[in-house]
Amino acid sequence: MRLDMKTRGALANETAKRYRMAGRKQKTKILDEFVENTGYCRKYALHILANWDKVHFIAFNGELVRVKARKPAERKKRIGKPIYTPDDGKSLKRIWHFFWNPCGKLLAPLLEAQMPFLVSFPDFEVTEAVRVHLVKMSPATIDRNLREAKKQLALHGRCGTKPGLLLRSQIPVRTHFPFDERKPGFFEADTVHNCGDTTRGEYNLTLTATDVYSGWIELRALLNKAHKWTYEGFTDIFDDIPFPMSGLDTDNGSEFINKDMIAWCTERGVQFTRSRPYKKNDNCHIEQKNNKCVRDYVGYYRFSTPQERDALAAVYHALCPLLNYFMPTVKLMTKTRIGAKVRKVYDKPMSPYQRLLAYPDLPQAVSDELTRRYQSYNPVLLQQEVTDRIATLILVHTQQTSGTVSPSSVVTKAS
Repeated sequence: MRLDMKTRGALANETAKRYRMAGRKQKTKILDEFVENTGYCRKYALHILANWDKVHFIAFNGELVRVKARKPAERKKRIGKPIYTPDDGKSLKRIWHFFWNPCGKLLAPLLEAQMPFLVSFPDFEVTEAVRVHLVKMSPATIDRNLREAKKQLALHGRCGTKPGLLLRSQIPVRTHFPFDERKPGFFEADTVHNCGDTTRGEYNLTLTATDVYSGWIELRALLNKAHKWTYEGFTDIFDDIPFPMSGLDTDNGSEFINKDMIAWCTERGVQFTRSRPYKKNDNCHIEQKNNKCVRDYVGYYRFSTPQERDALAAVYHALCPLLNYFMPTVKLMTKTRIGAKVRKVYDKPMSPYQRLLAYPDLPQAVSDELTRRYQSYNPVLLQQEVTDRIATLILVHTQQTSGTVSPSSVVTKAS
């Protein structure tokens, strides 16, 4: 067993006395024993035993200075005065749970920007002293305070992408977005399969689309993989977003690679491209949203009925404004390989709404519409609405799987 530093010092103190009084052969045995017990290099162990507690005189600035070789003084443990109180931790944990457990880097700017809304809700117990502490709390401190509360489940969904082969030659391949196209309006799209643990039969899907520049996310609930529902979902997204759609990039799934989608993009002047087969990084912007914006909220349940689809749509109707106007995101700016490590640099956390307003060439009409919509929302009420509608969705799912009475009245309350 390897000795700690305190024990090694005590051992060196006793062994050095015997070592300097011993003969040549005895010194060799003592040195071998000391090296075996401490694990020191032989030359270093020899230096310690020969000089331990020995007094030397050296010249320093014209004077003789007495130097004694001994073990270094023990470092005193730093005991700092605590800044944050248990009340700070209690309020922080409640806010963190309320907004569905974001990491410290995203929660810190959220606390700073939305504190006026948080203070007005008594359930968070944000007093004036707590408010001051929460606003200046760093992301690392937030993560340390929430370390014991973080429990993540390693769940994975099933891949339900079935390739559409017939029209691939008519749709150009895109592997990445060049810098000249990294402006608002170029979207990546995908579908998340709400199929539970099996892809047999029909089930609901979630159509996801994100703006590459800003991180703006749109979610639509689809009844199944029929082209009709995908077409209607994109039409609703195109009409609802407050800025024009210039491009659309998807994977090779049959719900995207079909004549209806080609005609839809041609009619609206949207540039339609696709990724390479089996290359998920070609659609990296939307792939990272599938888990964070869908799985983390509605889980891995199997939804397969029209009632569940309606309840799922009600969740997304409240969730999209919350994510787009209030929840900060980060964008990867540079990625540099240094030997075996990759160093990534991200920009300042901002919500998609803030990132769009910061775009220098944003039309004034788009900016005014974004501001108008932003002022009509309250992040705390939106989050509460999302939580209530998810509870309704789970209730509808439970009633459908158990074969009870149709929950249409419950869905109506959440819509």
